[in-house]
Amino acid sequence: MSVVSQPLNIAVLTISDTRTLENDKSGDYLKEALTSVGHNLYDRDLVKDDIYQQRAVVSKWIADKNIHAALITGGTGFTHRDSTPEAISVLFDKEVDGFGELFRQISYEEIGTSTIQSRAVAGFANNTVIFCLPGSTGACRTAWEKIISSQLDADFRPCNFVKHLVEA
Repeated sequence: MSVVSQPLNIAVLTISDTRTLENDKSGDYLKEALTSVGHNLYDRDLVKDDIYQQRAVVSKWIADKNIHAALITGGTGFTHRDSTPEAISVLFDKEVDGFGELFRQISYEEIGTSTIQSRAVAGFANNTVIFCLPGSTGACRTAWEKIISSQLDADFRPCNFVKHLVEA
């Protein structure tokens, strides 16, 4: 994998009632993936599946002009505790409407119709792009390798998100 020409500062948040930073394989994967191509892990956190804890962390990151992107893993399913889309989408200034659809289309090839249980969403808030991903490492890998990494690469054509994150 090639190194990006314009490194971004990216924060990673894991939503889980059972994981810790010591056993957070999905968060570890995202950290390794983003740093391996030259981006900077600016911050990392883990909170319970509680909308107010999620909003507190992400609101802090949105307000920090040094953070270009946030990757959130977990809380996108249908259990009574899964609340990431509800917690985070209200913070968006603009939604990235096609992200969830594209993620599910790609994921369908890997896990079949189970992909409909993913409520992956993305959007922009205060010139920060935020991706809400399922909690499995496989889903994080799919999202990073097949969608997010290219959109966070200034050299990707015909377009990418970088100009919206660093020129604002």
